[in-house]
Amino acid sequence: MGNENTKGAAQGDTVASGGRETLVAAFPVREGETPWTVAEVDELREELVVEIARLRVELSDADAELSDLLRNSGDGAGDDQADSGSSALEREQELTMVNNTRDLLEQNESALQRIGQPGFGTCESCGSAVGKARLQAFPRATLCVTCKARQERR
Repeated sequence: MGNENTKGAAQGDTVASGGRETLVAAFPVREGETPWTVAEVDELREELVVEIARLRVELSDADAELSDLLRNSGDGAGDDQADSGSSALEREQELTMVNNTRDLLEQNESALQRIGQPGFGTCESCGSAVGKARLQAFPRATLCVTCKARQERR
């Protein structure tokens, strides 16, 4: 039953006001940042919900486009090599777009789940605060700027 409160908070359901405020107050911030407020967390959650809905539509459209490309690829009878190569490139680009959209959707859904959990805003690598400003700009962030820079150098 304690699990229901955590699940509800992750999905944006209302939780006892004092409990939510306590949870949000525990979210880490970097030095010089003001503590999180419930309204800021709700705004971040709403942005993610809207983005997830947009990505689902985009993914559905891209899947349909890819299906059409694959269905119409046929055996290439009557196509010259340039047409076949162009079609293959188009299918590859569409497949890449579908995969990128799918990854982005998964990242957004994961971020939405993390918002309602204790420890939201904690770097998965070093345990420091990711940073309130960073999360407001990029809610999918799971690493602080220092750890992200280190990861990108590898």
